[in-house]
This record gives sequence, structure tokens and C-alpha cells, in this order.
Amino acid sequence: MEPKTLDHVAFWLADREPIARFLTSKLGMHVIDRQENFTLVGADARRGKLTLFSAEGPREPGAFKHVALRVSEPPQKDEFDLGQDLRIRLVAAPTDTEYDLDHVALFSADPALTAKAYERFGFDPALSSAEGHPRVQVGGAYIEFHPGEPGDPDKPLLNHLAVLVDSVDEHIAEAEDMGVLENVVDAANTRAVFVWGPERVRIEYVEHKPEFALT
Repeated sequence: MEPKTLDHVAFWLADREPIARFLTSKLGMHVIDRQENFTLVGADARRGKLTLFSAEGPREPGAFKHVALRVSEPPQKDEFDLGQDLRIRLVAAPTDTEYDLDHVALFSADPALTAKAYERFGFDPALSSAEGHPRVQVGGAYIEFHPGEPGDPDKPLLNHLAVLVDSVDEHIAEAEDMGVLENVVDAANTRAVFVWGPERVRIEYVEHKPEFALT
């Protein structure tokens, strides 16, 4: 498997509208796409984004701890609790796009072992975070693993992690060989295969179609 970038992080939310309003009014994002069941927000449609799916609540955090966005200047406030257990951090680091994805923090029963397991799914090894949490990286963004019990909730907050790939067909074949294939989705602008990753975190390998026109 050969992911290129961390394309988006998707959540199930009982009420997506206040989250979308905060992200677009306070954190420099805009609504890239809005459908009956989801809102896609980001600073750039071809960079890291957040997808907010409507779902029955309440949701449970499960594996999710926080998602961090990258900004070029140190922020006045670096952590936000948006409600519904969705927490956003801002990380000052060099970036071509303000509010691009920097990292996703997940709880893991064995952080070092889980980080190693992600390499099987195409993520590259990375140095631990400044706080010492094991990490993997894809296209300069990170997944980091914090000690804790992710569980297997019936109504998780985290829907999936999505990585951009050149060819979904190749990844479908690999997912079948690995025995982790969950679903294949053909949408207007994208085509994707979903797999079950380590500790029951869903990973989407998504391909932008030639007619991809979101901005």
C-alpha cells in the first residue's frame, strides 16, 4: 500500500452544524462540500480536511483523542474543545497551507506495537513526538499513539482516517489479500476503498477522479 498524503479525517456527529460553524468562523476553513449527510471543511480541497457526518448520538470517543492543525505562527490559543468529544489543537510548524492537518492522536493499548502495525498499511516510520508518543507519518502528517484503551464502541466518534492514493484498484487487491477489506465506494469526485486498520480504526484509501473539482 502506498498512501501519498493524509487527505482527511472523518467524524460521526450527532450535530455537525455547530462544529462546522466553529471551524469556518474561527479556524480559517471553509465549506468545501455540503451534502444531506455530511459537511466537508478545510482550507484547501486538495490538502488536509475534516469530514463531518451526521449520525445518531451520543457518540463515544473510542480511539480518538484529538486532531491537530498546522499553522505557521504560534497561536494565541492552541487547544479547543468543540463539544461532542471533538478536540482540536493548533501546532506551529512550517506549512504551505494554513490549517492543514498536522497529526491525529489516537489511544492505543500498546502505542509502540500499534505504530509498527500501521507500517503494514503503508504508513512510514517516524520519530516519536516531542512528548515521546510513537508516530507514523504519511506525506508529512502524522498519526501518533497515546496510551489508553480504544475499545470498540457501538457508536464511535471517529469515522475514518483517509489517505490519498494514485490507484484505488491496486489497494482493493491488497486489502483483499490482507483480509481487511470493508467496503468500496464510488462517489462523484472520488473512488475509495475502506479497510479495517489496527485496533479497529477504519482507513480509507481514496483516489481523486480526473474530474475532481472541489475547491
